Amino acid sequence: MAANTSTKSRTGKSAGTKQGGKQDQQQRALVRELLKLHGKTYAEEAGITLRDTPQPLYQLLVLSLLLSARIRSDIALASSRALTRAGMKDPKRMAEATWQQRVDALGEGGYRRYDERTATQLGKGAELLLDRWGGDVRRMRKSDDPEQALREVPGIGPMGVAIFLREAQAVWPEYQPYLDDKALQGAERLGLPKSPEKLAGMVKKDELAPLAAGLVRVALSKDVAEEVWDAARG
Repeated sequence: MAANTSTKSRTGKSAGTKQGGKQDQQQRALVRELLKLHGKTYAEEAGITLRDTPQPLYQLLVLSLLLSARIRSDIALASSRALTRAGMKDPKRMAEATWQQRVDALGEGGYRRYDERTATQLGKGAELLLDRWGGDVRRMRKSDDPEQALREVPGIGPMGVAIFLREAQAVWPEYQPYLDDKALQGAERLGLPKSPEKLAGMVKKDELAPLAAGLVRVALSKDVAEEVWDAARG
């Protein structure tokens, strides 16, 4: 009896190990396809070459403000590019631009529903950055509470902070892995672990920001999830 029980136990363990191994392979395949198909950061899509320098970090902050409104992401991205084309690449130029110039740039990107309020927020935010942080977002990073510092920028609420840090983790490694609730919703939809640490273990460090962006796209669209599933099965 003892020998039979032992054999059964070993068999059960072996089957469980195989099942767990298959699940792990499937999840890793999903992550690979997600990165391949939708692993482009929102900053990259907006034309921002992200570095730990003042101008791209400011552009990311503006993009985070635009994306946090209840508006389609493609409109937010187009509006970010329009502001850049209009020369509003840093806090000084944003503050020097007139309110109407900011409204016009936002309108060019299709950001019409919130253009007037957002134009005001962009101006006030630029002035705050110049007055309190010398126009350099990196100084917020060195503050006692960087997230609180970010929230003080007009238009940057908790969602804006999450968007900013999801992308900024590429150059601010102390925030890795930054996979917020929205990214974890995408992980759940794909059948991936809902643990940031487990998800981080499936990718390289320089893939964390692209992974977060891809998972957010999955959370926002069932079609994206289906596309990734189909690619992983194929």
